Amino acid sequence: MELWQEYVKFFVGLFSIVNAIGTLPVFINLTENFSEAQQLRTARIAAFTCCIVLLLTLVTGELLLKFFGISIGSFRVGGGILLLLMAISMMHARLSNVKQTPEEAIDKANSDSVAVVPLGLPLLAGPGAISAVILYANRYPSVTHYSILGGEIILMSLIIWGIFRASHFLSNLLGRTGINIVTRIMGLIMAAIGIEFIASGIKQLFPVLA
Repeated sequence: MELWQEYVKFFVGLFSIVNAIGTLPVFINLTENFSEAQQLRTARIAAFTCCIVLLLTLVTGELLLKFFGISIGSFRVGGGILLLLMAISMMHARLSNVKQTPEEAIDKANSDSVAVVPLGLPLLAGPGAISAVILYANRYPSVTHYSILGGEIILMSLIIWGIFRASHFLSNLLGRTGINIVTRIMGLIMAAIGIEFIASGIKQLFPVLA
């Protein structure tokens, strides 16, 4: 039972980190001059990009840590700090500069491939989401574990696709205030996950504190 609670926790945490609801205004702004068909295609490509990036991270993340000689304890602390910084921005109802700087936003807004950059990467599959996937994948090194996490990533990407497809409806339904409230709640969840990563990382680096 506890193991399934961990998978539910991963899904809720990853969905909070990706923050598709909070990204809705950016999606609408970037696609305001698109036809309906182009908007639907952009939504599909953005969700697909996020899915592919996170699945690749799931498979290769631990290998990258070993290649660079980074211990999982150090990565937990670093990833936790990153999530905490992003969470603080979200609790102020704004996108973190960790995901995208104002200069990048201006530059990418003129790009033909807004579905891939900046929507798919780094707004959805950003540093926080990538860090979370690597850290959760490291917990149980088994094919079953990786398969379940992969399935959750695919499910989350389908939900993101649905959210972007219904972007105008959701935006009108929630309004700016509603979107800000959802963003703040997800930021609070992300902050808790970040602190947990930091605490467990410190225990791994300094076993005497465990």
